[in-house]
Amino acid sequence: MNMGWGFYSIRFDPMILLQQTEEAVKNLPELKDSGTLIWGQLTGWYNSFVRLLPNLGIAIIVLIISYFISKYVDKGVRKLLGNKAQESVKRLAGKAVAIIVVLGGIFIAMSVLQLNDAVQGIIAGAGISGLVIGLALQGSLSNIISGIVLSFRKQVKVGDWIETTDFSGEVMEIQLDKFIIKQADNNLVLIPNKTIIDNPMKNWTLTPRMRITLECGVGYESDLEAVKKLATDTIEGMFKQQGSEEVEFFYNEFGDSSINFMLRFWVDAKKAKQKHIALSDAVIGIKKAFDKDGINIPFPIRTLEFNNNLQMKNITDIQQ
Repeated sequence: MNMGWGFYSIRFDPMILLQQTEEAVKNLPELKDSGTLIWGQLTGWYNSFVRLLPNLGIAIIVLIISYFISKYVDKGVRKLLGNKAQESVKRLAGKAVAIIVVLGGIFIAMSVLQLNDAVQGIIAGAGISGLVIGLALQGSLSNIISGIVLSFRKQVKVGDWIETTDFSGEVMEIQLDKFIIKQADNNLVLIPNKTIIDNPMKNWTLTPRMRITLECGVGYESDLEAVKKLATDTIEGMFKQQGSEEVEFFYNEFGDSSINFMLRFWVDAKKAKQKHIALSDAVIGIKKAFDKDGINIPFPIRTLEFNNNLQMKNITDIQQ
């Protein structure tokens, strides 16, 4: 290197160049081995694919067949249930069976493709996932299970008039997660199915006959035996009693201004409106019969007393 003239001189060492060349030549087999390994792997995959082509065709055919079978199974399950369950439950049952058929086809196809280890892994993962989902959706699943149970109950169906959890009305629909009823004021009430299962329910429609209670009172001056006979005959003439049914009459208390009694009789009724109509007709009939025979139905009386003598004495003292 000559610093005085402002330029550098480069020294050429043949030994260093030779050493680098030898190292490059030594690395060529390693590169060759890597390329051979990759090519061999690709060749193996290709050969495996070609060898599994018949199995792949069989797997595709199995999937197609399972799909079409699931369609027929869905319709068959709905037809089999018929009127035994609600429409929502029939749809759920049909879809559930169809999904099982499709999953079975998938597992068979994977077995044909010699993917048994993958099938076992999927089954194990599905079990764990199902447990996690079940814990997360515990409330919703409880309503769905309750909806399925309600749909198979013969004691309640769409069109029935029921009372439950302080609500009463006509059953409009039984869905998988909720119970829909229409009240007398035409408002819809949505009740979770779990609430229906866990609480008492009165179904008016299950029995075609209903016993109605009418309470009234007569004056103390009335002939109680005559009142009893007149009221009983009036109700028997208005509402025909069947079989062992009868009109029952009971005096139950001495009221403030009347002797009160209770009438019980049977009518054809499956809904609350029919009960109210029958009760209204009975009230009208009793009132007409009592008016015709001069029987008094008293109303509450309040008597106010004034000490008039003391009042007049005070007025006299003031005038004097």
